[in-house]
Amino acid sequence: MALKATIYKATINIADMDRGYYDDLNLTIAQHPSETDRRMMVRIVAFILNAKEGLEFTKGLCAEDEPEIWQVSYSDEIELWIDLGLPDEKRIKQACHKAKKVFLYTYGNNAKNMWWKAIKNKVERFDNLSILHFPDEQVDNLEQMAARTMQLQATIQDGQLWLNDGNQTISIQLDQP
Repeated sequence: MALKATIYKATINIADMDRGYYDDLNLTIAQHPSETDRRMMVRIVAFILNAKEGLEFTKGLCAEDEPEIWQVSYSDEIELWIDLGLPDEKRIKQACHKAKKVFLYTYGNNAKNMWWKAIKNKVERFDNLSILHFPDEQVDNLEQMAARTMQLQATIQDGQLWLNDGNQTISIQLDQP
């Protein structure tokens, strides 16, 4: 029998002073049976950092031809493609050809360094690609916030995210690879 996704609920208050975006979101997050809490929390933060009307989670790990998060226009054009991890050149190329803007959020310091060394020259040509990296310590702190029901306060200012769950506040500053 196949394992089912675990459902998480997150109420997120976002104050993004860098973009002038303020909203209260009620998200339902389906955690794939093979997805770790670390990865799920990185996915939630990627959503927060790009929050806007029309942004939505996709089938994620279940669909090879979709990103983790995207924004699709009314004319079915992919405005924003957001992926996680360390994809191969083929997937990055596919994303950059399908979407107007692509964000790739990486994590895992050791693996990221080897991946970046191997792929850097192949992906630098894509003008619509932005790659940002979560340092391991910040992902460790994020993982501790994972709960089936989450109440999160997110404040973004000067490129830095402060995330509070009522018990702790963590600071997230993404690096370039």
